[in-house]
Amino acid sequence: MAQRPAAAHRSANRRGAARPHPRAHRRGPRRPCCWPPSPCCERCPLRAVPVPGPVPPLRHRRCPVGRALPRRGGVRVRLLNTLYVTEHGARVGLRKGSLAVKLRDGRERRVPINAVDTVVLLGRAQPSAELLAECSRRNIRVAALTRYGRVRFVVAGPTGGSVHLRLEQYRRATEAAPSAQVARTVVAGKLQNCRRMLQRWEWDAPARLRSLFADQRGMVEERLRALEGSLDGDRIRGIEGDGTRRYFRGLALHLGSQETSVHFAGRSRRPPRDPVNAVLSFAYGLLLTEAVGALEAAGLDPQIGFLHQPRSGRPALALDLVKEFRPAFGDRFGIAALMRGQLTDDDFVRSNRDACHLNDEGRRKFIEAFEEFKSEEVFHPVLGRDLPRWSALSVQATLMARHVRGDLADYPPFTLAG
Repeated sequence: MAQRPAAAHRSANRRGAARPHPRAHRRGPRRPCCWPPSPCCERCPLRAVPVPGPVPPLRHRRCPVGRALPRRGGVRVRLLNTLYVTEHGARVGLRKGSLAVKLRDGRERRVPINAVDTVVLLGRAQPSAELLAECSRRNIRVAALTRYGRVRFVVAGPTGGSVHLRLEQYRRATEAAPSAQVARTVVAGKLQNCRRMLQRWEWDAPARLRSLFADQRGMVEERLRALEGSLDGDRIRGIEGDGTRRYFRGLALHLGSQETSVHFAGRSRRPPRDPVNAVLSFAYGLLLTEAVGALEAAGLDPQIGFLHQPRSGRPALALDLVKEFRPAFGDRFGIAALMRGQLTDDDFVRSNRDACHLNDEGRRKFIEAFEEFKSEEVFHPVLGRDLPRWSALSVQATLMARHVRGDLADYPPFTLAG
């Protein structure tokens, strides 16, 4: 129910009185008091960026439907307590206020629905219509991924956020200059993280191979310099693709220089051809589902992006947001899991099409280790403080929304600290 306006504003809301223009935020970005923005400044928009806090597992009490969720630091607390269904062919339904997962051997496991914020279905797990309806009513996101890590569908609750923010997003996405501005910063953030990863591998490489790593790093830095100036979207995507190829050549050198059985001949997807590509594709899929939820919570439309062109069924803006996190989170964890022996050959299945993917046990191991990896803290160079890795996507979605709204002149991407 709409509340009656305060007495001080009743005169301004009477019929015939002057009202603020509903699209006043389109009249140019409100430049911060200092640029680049500094977290030390009292008036800086980055000072009020909320960082979500952790939620103890199975202790989060969800408010009744229709009321606001509890907040910490000005942001809704609904980023943990994800239920992963890794059993192939499992059936997920609703039983007396709990999520019931029925396995193929007849066993059934239940989790209180009040303790779950996101449900991720892997492989051929089948949700019931009753479950999807209840999760949508409670604003619980349900995401389904293929065994290769590709997103099949995402079911969420009613669309929220400001409609004016989404209108501004659509306007910027359809205009060449604002769209290229965001695309350039997104690609720059990804290539900076690629350069940082190549630099780390160069330090760990034998002396005879360091020059090869330096060559690939130099090519990535050249692609970074090519992003300067006025470029269109096709040119930016070409620069991103060339820099990514140089980065994966460095990854092949890194794995070839280590005394392990892990080999990498190049990036392959749809389907992945080896364990390295299988792990990378699966990690990218998990990050993409988190990006979709983070953008929806920030009030943006995940389907309309700036770097990726709109396509039916593809979350273009979520793909844009994930770009900078692929080398920083997905590649870094996936390669480390293989080299440390957390994932072995027994955790992968190869099909007749020469495709490779994680089996049920491999997915379980990967998810457990990946959640532990995301619980560790990382330094955020834009905010100037440490925060858990799992909250970084939410912070970047908030920064993207503030750029679209006009509070920030540019979108500041997440980059690994030096």
